[in-house]
Amino acid sequence: MKIIRSVSEMQQRCLAAREAGQRIAFVPTMGWLHEGHLSLLREGRERGDLLVLSIFVNPTQFGQGEDFESYPRDLSRDAALAEAVGTDIIFAPEAVDMYPRGYASYVDVEGLTEVLCGASRPGHFRGVTTVVTKLFTIVQPHIAFFGRKDFQQLAVIRRMTLDLNLPVEVVGMPIIREADGLAMSSRNVYLSDDQRRQALVLSRSIAEAKRLAAGGERDVAAILAGIEEMIRVEPEARIDYLQICHQYTLAQQQRIDADSVLLLAVFIGATRLIDNSLLLPEG
Repeated sequence: MKIIRSVSEMQQRCLAAREAGQRIAFVPTMGWLHEGHLSLLREGRERGDLLVLSIFVNPTQFGQGEDFESYPRDLSRDAALAEAVGTDIIFAPEAVDMYPRGYASYVDVEGLTEVLCGASRPGHFRGVTTVVTKLFTIVQPHIAFFGRKDFQQLAVIRRMTLDLNLPVEVVGMPIIREADGLAMSSRNVYLSDDQRRQALVLSRSIAEAKRLAAGGERDVAAILAGIEEMIRVEPEARIDYLQICHQYTLAQQQRIDADSVLLLAVFIGATRLIDNSLLLPEG
């Protein structure tokens, strides 16, 4: 496995791979890898000839007062995990190379980015779409893998890729959870033991919403009222948003149907956690 830091070297390596007829599989991350990331890499190993992982804590997607400086970083740790699942290249650029002096170009996706996380984190998705576009340009993948835990992000990247005619297949992969149900996240390391216990209310809320939907409840307000009460019981829980939306348009719904997805963002103490699930079985 090779670690590449230079943008030009990464571009040249991927151009050579394409010219040799290799299929490039790509997993973009901010590092501090966990089993969720590794599941993407394993799928990429199965579906690509050259497997590239990017590790870049992207400053443009963090707002003022967010955890850019404290976001966990350990390239040696991540490299060992990535190599163990067959990664060929880690692309780990410096911010000054991705955003050189005078940088002035950004990518905006309208509509999908003003709601949910976009409403509470202004500018976040502009940073995400910009860096993903840059990474797609540098790595030139045939296929790229993203976790469905960041459900809105996946929807935005799919829209952007379609709108800009980017020749990349975007694959959404299932949420990977801890044994007790907590969705794996690099930010889980911020939680104290008691906060970690309280954070389980997110997955419990999803289970309750799915139980109600399976039992025939179709009124969105009734489902949200029930799970909001569950969340507010936890002393350090503070709801950022709690919505049931159409899985493709992210428009809020009033009645449950086959495209209904429950999306949650909840602060446990100072740590903001997100989770989601379709409410009715697919198909």
